[in-house]
Formats: sequence, C-alpha cells, structure tokens
Amino acid sequence: MRARLLAASAAVAALAAAAAPKAASPVLTGNQALGDWTTDKPGVTRHISASELPKPSPAESARNAPQVTDRPANAKLSVPAGFAVTAWFDDLTNPRTIRTAPDGDIFVAETAAGRVRVLRPNADGSKPAAAQAFAEGLAGPFGIAFFPAVNPQWVYVAENNRVVRFPYKDGDLKARGPAEVLVDKISETSGGHSTRDVAFTKDGSRMLISVGSQSNIAEGLMEAKSPDEIKAWEKDHGLGAAWGREAGRAAVISFTPDGKDRKTFATGIRNCVGLNQNPATGDIYCSTNERDTLGNNLVPDYVTRVKEGGYYGWPWYYLGDNAEPRLPARPDLKGKATVPDVLFQSHSAALQTTFYPVTIAGAGAFPAEYRGDAFVALHGSWNRAPRTGYKVVRVKLDNGVPVGEYQDFLTGFVIDQDKVWGRPVGVTVMKDGALLVSEDGNDTIWRVAYTGK
Repeated sequence: MRARLLAASAAVAALAAAAAPKAASPVLTGNQALGDWTTDKPGVTRHISASELPKPSPAESARNAPQVTDRPANAKLSVPAGFAVTAWFDDLTNPRTIRTAPDGDIFVAETAAGRVRVLRPNADGSKPAAAQAFAEGLAGPFGIAFFPAVNPQWVYVAENNRVVRFPYKDGDLKARGPAEVLVDKISETSGGHSTRDVAFTKDGSRMLISVGSQSNIAEGLMEAKSPDEIKAWEKDHGLGAAWGREAGRAAVISFTPDGKDRKTFATGIRNCVGLNQNPATGDIYCSTNERDTLGNNLVPDYVTRVKEGGYYGWPWYYLGDNAEPRLPARPDLKGKATVPDVLFQSHSAALQTTFYPVTIAGAGAFPAEYRGDAFVALHGSWNRAPRTGYKVVRVKLDNGVPVGEYQDFLTGFVIDQDKVWGRPVGVTVMKDGALLVSEDGNDTIWRVAYTGK
C-alpha cells in the first residue's frame, strides 16, 4: 500500500499539467454543455439552464455502471496551470466525507468500515503525520460536523438512520467518551439512499440533517390522498412532502443541537448527499442527486442554496415546473418548486461540497480568484450512456451568490468508456490552503496545492 502511494506520488507530482488557456475559456451552453468525459478538461466551463432541458426520453436511459480498476501505473490527473496534485494518503477503507477540524486535523468517514478516522497533517501538509481511529462500530457513518464552530466541544456524526455526537476538544485523535445518541431514528425507513449529512446554521441554533429518498420517484410507494388529506399532511411535514414509505425522506430536517424540536427545513430534494453551510454568507447548500431513467440528459444534478420552507420539486416536479411524467399530476404544486442555482451534467452524482475561504494564507493557498467559490465532488454516472462525472468542479460565486456556471478543476479518473479508476466523494480545504479530495474507487485522498509553477 505504501509503495503504491509513493509510486503514485512520484508519477503524479509532475503531471499537475493540463494547463488551462491563458485567455478565459468560453462558457459552454445548450447541447454543448452536456458533453461527456471526453470533453472534460480543467478550465472547461459549463452553464446548463433549466429553460433549455430536453424532453423526457426514458427509452435512451442506460444501465452503464463503470468497471472500477486499480490505478494504472501511468495514471494522470489534470489540474489548472500552476497547481500540483499528489497522492496524500491511501491506507483507508471506503473513504467518503472528509472535513477539516478547526485545529487543522482531517476527519474521514470510512462508511463501509463503520469508522471515523483522524489524519493529522505533517508540518508542510504534504502527508499525514498521524492516523488514528477516532470512533468505530458506527452504522454507515457519513456526515461529520464540529460544534460549536469555534473551540468545538463535540464531533457530530450522521449515521444511516441516527445522529450521534462524541465529546471532543481541539487536538483529540480519539473520542473522549462514548457516543451520545441525539436522534435515534431519522426516518421510519432507511433503505434506498443511505447517506446522511449534518451541518449547523450560522448562529448555531439549529442542527440540519439531510435525508435522501427511499426510491427514484416514489413509484408505487404512496397510497392516494384527497386534497384535504394532502393539505393536512403538508401542514405537519412541509410543502410537497411525500408520505408512506417516503415519509420524512427527500428532505432536510431541523433539530436543536441536542436533537430536540424536530422540524422540516426543506422538502422535495431527492438526495441531498452533501449538506454544508457557506461560512461567508451563512447560506445552507445541498449538492443533490436528481432522479434517474428519464434519459441521458435528464435530470441534471445540482448544487443550490436551500431556503427554510423551500420546496425543490421531488417527486412531482423537477427543476421548476417540469412535471414528472410517470406520476399522477399535482397541479396544486405548479409554480411552487424552486429552481436550483447550478445544474450539473445529468447523472454526474454530485456528492460533497466545500467552500474555499475568503481569507486564507499558507503554502498551498489558491489564487485570489478562487476565494469564496465552492468545489463539488462528482462521483460519476451509472445510468447515462455517454459517461460523465468522475471529477471535481469549481462552482463560481459572485459576492456569495452562485452565477450558474461550473468549471472542471480536477479530471482524469476515467480510463475509457467502460473503465474508471477513481470516484471522487469528499472535498475539504486544509489549513495551508490546499484542497483534499477523497475517492472511493482506489480508497485514496489526493492533495491539490497551488505552486505557481
């Protein structure tokens, strides 16, 4: 494992290559923006509009899961000019979400292993100096959050269907005590989409939990309700909230930090895998996997600000007023679904989002133009004939507001139309300004730093 890491680092350190053009790249729109992995390159910018979506075409949907292979000896990752990418750590099992603690330690959710690991960077940030199991015996851990934001006293972990927290102080490599169960049942069902993320509002008064749907479009899972029954249900569960086996799913749920006072924060979000707060603005964001089997280019995944009380369409509508053709009509919801901020190529499988600090200094710090923007890990498609995703993209913000564009930042995990060797999951910013990316294809964390070379 170590030999493989060293070999990969040596091979990849020099490649930092794939230089973006010095002049600004044109923004791809319409059909040109859809593309696939063969059109990916650092600097390529796309703007996909909800007003230009194709019509549903279920017949063209494909089951096209990739064959994940070992990392080839000649593997090359591409980043913009001036950046360098190196293998950072690979003694992991199924690394998923990664988050940076206030003291600079890196927390990793090893979901399949039921473990949260702490990696402490060495003096120059180039490698971990220590690796320690912080907590084990967990049930599908994914989301990680520190509370309060300054001098945290707790590490929160969102498992498949509950939320726990561990006593913690800066510098701890192992939990100070056993898990305290705060929410012992997030929803009545836990199958289907299984990842749960956790974040806090800027004022620290509310804990937010994202819960993906049980199914694709709630097909066959809900008994009919009359208009009056629907109105009564939505009064307690939120606008457009599904019921039956989907009760409490496809939503962001709000609690107090100690797990009390459950409320619905937002509804109609099919699978908010990455839940995060933009520290510069306090806005809550979801990176979302939208529905499948409506065609190669439907429905785009997205990242968006999530407003309290907002409805985002699932299952009856998608990306605004586009009615789901496979479900009974819900004309009462027409005009009520919020259009997301940034649409990605369909079926890209958007996972974790992180925000680059507005102010940061360090050996790996990115240029000023990146400050305040977001980075999103795209895990990659399984039901799109022309493969897409398997990369990290930069989402541009202007004064804290997404402009609708995203730009390829880290590419090169795809070998060919059938095979890939990496599937990005998590993204976080180190204390020194470098970006870390976890991928669960070969269980490696990669480091991207700006060198200016």
